[in-house]
Amino acid sequence: MIDIVFDISHHNPTVDFVSAAQAGMVGVVHKATEGLTNTDLLYAGRKSEALAAGLLWGAYHFGHNDDGAAQAKYFLGVVQPGPTDLLVLDFESNAGMTTGQAEAFVQYVYQQTGRYPGLYTSTGYLQQQGATTSHSLHKCWLWLAEYNSVISAPKCPPGWPNPWTMWQYTETGGVPGVIGNCDRDRFNGTADRLRLLWGAPVVTVADPVLKA
Repeated sequence: MIDIVFDISHHNPTVDFVSAAQAGMVGVVHKATEGLTNTDLLYAGRKSEALAAGLLWGAYHFGHNDDGAAQAKYFLGVVQPGPTDLLVLDFESNAGMTTGQAEAFVQYVYQQTGRYPGLYTSTGYLQQQGATTSHSLHKCWLWLAEYNSVISAPKCPPGWPNPWTMWQYTETGGVPGVIGNCDRDRFNGTADRLRLLWGAPVVTVADPVLKA
């Protein structure tokens, strides 16, 4: 388990990706869209900056209680993903997206790109929505949000067939180059496996050590 990914949005007003990369961060996931009409206006510019700094880049869509396929079409239209852009659906209680809408979203992304997106969610919301037995959502790699005072790996909900892939373990973390609190994420594997998830070439080097 390695701690070299962070996720941000326009709520993080100041980000220096070069400093983050120099400190050992490898990947960043940025909010791209929300619902059917909302685009994070910092997304495009920050993508260029992050890639120039040598970071892996990902995009997430904050799902709403609206047509899932239409949301996915909007998301892909904004992101225009290449083969090494990580794609994620943010499926949480704040906006009330249903299981059916999430299924339609991930199926549309698969039909258009040939790959299923990651599913950012919590065990509690999956259970609340009756999503733990969804065959469509099972095809997504799982990114769990779980904060606890004692760092211990999250548990997948009963009925979920695969291990979790990423774990957002805090929303008040720090990353060099990011002013203020920042979401931090652990990856359930090695740096090479992380690059494979991203669709990036594997670089055979030792896992990075974060600088204090």
